[in-house]
Amino acid sequence: MREWVCGCCGRWRVGVELIRGRYRYRLSHRYRPEHGGGRNVLGEVGSVAELTELLARRTPIGLADLRETDLREAG
Repeated sequence: MREWVCGCCGRWRVGVELIRGRYRYRLSHRYRPEHGGGRNVLGEVGSVAELTELLARRTPIGLADLRETDLREAG
């Protein structure tokens, strides 16, 4: 599984999974450790167009703000 992370703060994340031959994009928000840590899943979609809409509705970032990272780097 790969993950895209926002370049501004690293708290907005989009996980990318290949499930039965189709990609699924899962948007989540990570809480800072001083706020208890953890992750809140905000939605899951099946296309980049739907992901763009989900980002616009639920976050202050867009696709251009995300960078690809490996989960080992994401921590």
